[in-house]
Amino acid sequence: MNFEIQKPNHLISLSSSAQLVTVEVNVWTATKQDKQISNEVTSAKNASTEAGKFTKNLLANSPDHKALLNYRQTVYNWLQRCTYDWAGSVRLLPTFYIERFMKEWSAHEVEFNKLLDNFCNKYPTIVSDSAFKQGDMFNRSEYPEVEEVRNRFRLKLFVTKVPENDFRSGGIATAIAEDLENHYNRQIEEIVNKSMEDASERLIEIASRISNACTEVTPDEDGKVKRKKVYETTISQARDICQTLKHFNLTNNQQLESARAQLEDALSGVTLEDLRESSYVRATVKDSVDDMLNKFKPLSFN
Repeated sequence: MNFEIQKPNHLISLSSSAQLVTVEVNVWTATKQDKQISNEVTSAKNASTEAGKFTKNLLANSPDHKALLNYRQTVYNWLQRCTYDWAGSVRLLPTFYIERFMKEWSAHEVEFNKLLDNFCNKYPTIVSDSAFKQGDMFNRSEYPEVEEVRNRFRLKLFVTKVPENDFRSGGIATAIAEDLENHYNRQIEEIVNKSMEDASERLIEIASRISNACTEVTPDEDGKVKRKKVYETTISQARDICQTLKHFNLTNNQQLESARAQLEDALSGVTLEDLRESSYVRATVKDSVDDMLNKFKPLSFN
C-alpha cells in the first residue's frame, strides 16, 4: 500500500510565500575575568572566592568599540521588525519583502564594516588609553593583535527555502514516515498561526501609534492647540506592514485583511506634511484608524 501525503494548504502557502533567514553578528566583547584581582577583593572583604568575580573591561568603554556593540543590537532589532518567528535564531522572511530586505542588509554590511575599520584603525591608541586607565591591572598579553581582533567581528546572512520534507525517502518505514510528516505539519501550522498572531499585533501596535500621534491636545493658555509630532518612520512602517500583509496573509484571514485595507486606505494619499499641518487630515485619519482598532482584535488560534 503506497503512502501518499497531501501537503496541507498552510504548508503550500508558507513555502511559496516566505524564505528562512538567519543573521549572525559576532563581536569581541573585550571583557576578561581576573582571578588575581577577584581573590584580592574577596580576601580583603573576608569573603569566599565564590562570592564574586572581578571582570575587567579591557577597552575601558571605548566609544568606537561601543559603537560596534550597539550596532549589533541595531541589526537584530531590524531583523525582528521585518521577519517572523520560525525556530530559534532562524526567522521567517516574506518573499514579497526580500528585495528590500537584501538592499537593507547590504546597507547594514557597509555600516558595520565602516565602524569596524574605524575601530581597528584606532585600536593601538585605544589600547594605550586603556593601559593608562587600568593602571596596575593592565596586562598587554590580554590584548590580541589588530588582525585577530578584526576577525572576531563578523556579520553573516544565511538564506534558505522553507523545507517541504518528504519523510518517505531514506528507507523510513511507512508508519514512522507518516508520524514524522504529521508532526512536521503540526509544527508548520503552529508557526503559521504564530506568525499571523504576531502580524495582527504589529498591525494594531502601529495603528495605535498613528492614532496617538494624531490626537490633538487641549488648547493651552494662549488658545493654541498643541499637536503631537508625527514621525516619518511611523508612517513608513505602517505602509510597509500594510504592503507585507497584502501578500503574507498565510491563513487568508478576512478580519486581518479588512483591518489592513482600512489602515492602508486611511493613509492613502496622505503626506507627512498633511498630518503635521492639517487638523482636518489628522482628525480624518484618526477617526478611520480608531474605527479599525475598535473592530479588529489580535488574532488568536489557541
